[in-house]
Amino acid sequence: MNGAEILLQPGVFPRLLQGLWVTVWIAGVSVALSVPVGLIVGWLMTMRNPVIRLLTRVYLDFIRIMPQLALLFIAFYGFARAWNWNLDATGACVFVFVLWGGAELGDLVRGALESISNAQYESAYVLGLGPWQTFTRVILPQALRRLLPASVNLATRIVKTTSLAVLLGVVEVIKVGQQIIDANRFQYPTGTLWIYGVIFFMYFIVCWPLSIVARRLEKRWSHD
Repeated sequence: MNGAEILLQPGVFPRLLQGLWVTVWIAGVSVALSVPVGLIVGWLMTMRNPVIRLLTRVYLDFIRIMPQLALLFIAFYGFARAWNWNLDATGACVFVFVLWGGAELGDLVRGALESISNAQYESAYVLGLGPWQTFTRVILPQALRRLLPASVNLATRIVKTTSLAVLLGVVEVIKVGQQIIDANRFQYPTGTLWIYGVIFFMYFIVCWPLSIVARRLEKRWSHD
């Protein structure tokens, strides 16, 4: 039989779309929660307090050194069970992706804030603005402009990394695809390529618009 016929079986596309919704939900919640975490971490990284800077640096280095898969296993099989957390596989994924996204975004925020010249601060003070007004009205808008393209790329990376959730048993789009392939492996032995091809297309549809937005923002603002 033609492997492509597996896509015509009743319920295949609805199940894949349901799995895609789980993927998008995990990624969306992770990105949304990573924003405040990243902003706070990035701001703390710019402080002159050596203890705070050391703690944020250790946090960033730990997240970067540890593979995301190892962090998922530590959160789900380690912390959740050792401390009796009521944390399911989906919650563990969101927890880890927020920690990871917050650390990466925090470093982007730090770089954006430190890239603003001291002349901007001095000009704001000359105009009579206080420290908080200077930060919110002068520094932060410029930093966000420089930060946004890289942040969109980070969101794309988070979407793609959610595929690791399958290893914790989360029924997202890849897990659904595996279930469909296993259920039809005798009737459609060559259906694997078609199922994973559809999954690839689904990831592409989700990530491609984000990539376009990031490129356009970077191109537009690099000439301003």
